[in-house]
Amino acid sequence: MAAAQKPPFALMFEATISLTEAQLALSLLGTRDQHLRAVREALGVTVTHRDGQIRVSGEEEAVSKATEALEQLKNRAERQGPLTDDDVSNVLSRVTGVRKPQQTTIDVMHAGKVVRPQTAGQARYVDAIRKNDLVFATGPAGSGKTYLAVALAVEAMKHQRVRKIVLVRPAVEAGESLGYLPGDLQAKINPYLRPLLDALHEMIDHEQIKRHMELDVIEVLPLAYMRGRTLNEAFIILDEAQNTTVAQMKMFLTRMGTDSKIVVAGDKTQSDLPASARSGLKDALARLAHIKGVCVIDLTKADIVRHRLVQEIVRAYDEEPTKGR
Repeated sequence: MAAAQKPPFALMFEATISLTEAQLALSLLGTRDQHLRAVREALGVTVTHRDGQIRVSGEEEAVSKATEALEQLKNRAERQGPLTDDDVSNVLSRVTGVRKPQQTTIDVMHAGKVVRPQTAGQARYVDAIRKNDLVFATGPAGSGKTYLAVALAVEAMKHQRVRKIVLVRPAVEAGESLGYLPGDLQAKINPYLRPLLDALHEMIDHEQIKRHMELDVIEVLPLAYMRGRTLNEAFIILDEAQNTTVAQMKMFLTRMGTDSKIVVAGDKTQSDLPASARSGLKDALARLAHIKGVCVIDLTKADIVRHRLVQEIVRAYDEEPTKGR
């Protein structure tokens, strides 16, 4: 193993592990590099394999732990051949000191579709939603805030714990009025609600969604259309909550009726509000976090489970640009 070396820019470290035999590489990497992905997701590092070398890059402590895990896995692969998922999980648990997250399956409506938390942070998030009536989830893009909340909403409706699902998003880019946009209401709001609909279509058959929406069993609507309502026996999700004003957040939260559950998801580091406006998400976290029955979950870059480059993109934008970089 080569010694870790520090590149000439902001707190990024790299280490290299050599794999001399092709069969050893296959055993260590797993099918479609699934074992490398597990290390990457558990520790928030970049892991690549090329020309018989595994390169690990990221923050110093994470690179050190990832390298230790890969060395242990390499030694195990040399002794016993192809590794199992349990082998990888056990080594990662020892190195990180974090137990493997409970693989709780979320029961959605698509036959054969399996949804479950992929990281320890996501497991805490799923557990919090199941145990609390109001959950705030903050974290970067790709950390599962919206996707897992929609999956749990679908599960709750499938098991008749709620009578309807309401998915809400502020259309702040259009000034929330939407009136000047062409087309009927659905055409106006569709671009702003598309991420919620995309998640929904992964979990419920298209025809079922169409029927549920016609019967108002599932509603996908802009935040402005929530005013004046009280929602009983509903699972309500507010996405992109950082784009709400304080007044809008208060209005939304007070729509909660009997036997309802609310999940508020957002990224505190991003906002499309005017610079003079205070984010309703930040304000609500400050006001409500101490109230019994309210739970706050902070997801991190380590919980990102999109394409491997998303973690690197988030990290790059978190850093200060370096001249000549």
